Amino acid sequence: MTTTDRVSSDTVRALEEVAAAVTSVPETELEAVVDELLAARRIACYAGGREGLVLRGLVMRLFHAGLDVHYVGEMTCPAVGPGDLVVLSCGPGRISMVEALAGVALRDGARLLYLTAQPQNPPADRAHRVVQVTAQTMADDTGSRGTVAPVLPMGSAYEIALFVLVDLITNRVRARRGESSEDMRSRHTNLE
Repeated sequence: MTTTDRVSSDTVRALEEVAAAVTSVPETELEAVVDELLAARRIACYAGGREGLVLRGLVMRLFHAGLDVHYVGEMTCPAVGPGDLVVLSCGPGRISMVEALAGVALRDGARLLYLTAQPQNPPADRAHRVVQVTAQTMADDTGSRGTVAPVLPMGSAYEIALFVLVDLITNRVRARRGESSEDMRSRHTNLE
């Protein structure tokens, strides 16, 4: 096998890993997420690390689609309460910051939408809706003897799949709200 063959093989395997993760979420679950987003008065999103970059992208696109949406930790993020939705992502689960934010959201009456690859780990047990993205994360990236190790490291398949999924969700939000591409572009910053 040449280096080019190996690179090509790794590319195909990486795309297959991401595609498997994206398609692990049923269309009905994507529609249910859209229902949650559209029912919310305000939306606040948070995730750590690379997942946080994905949820910042979700915040941007939902803002472009006309929703009142914020990223936790930014100075402009308002308090949440009844009628609001907190969207958290934690592929491996059991991250203290995510668990703490879930506790605050629930204590103050907000609904909790939780995205994860490990629905058996907290705070999934407290969420109003859990969306499982079946992908490797740091919780299970140790590999097993006798199996082919994933080509993407740590939680990359989850993170990349999440990026695709949040854009698919945004497309559905936009369609349900009757927002055109021009409407979205009109809300895009001109300060760049």
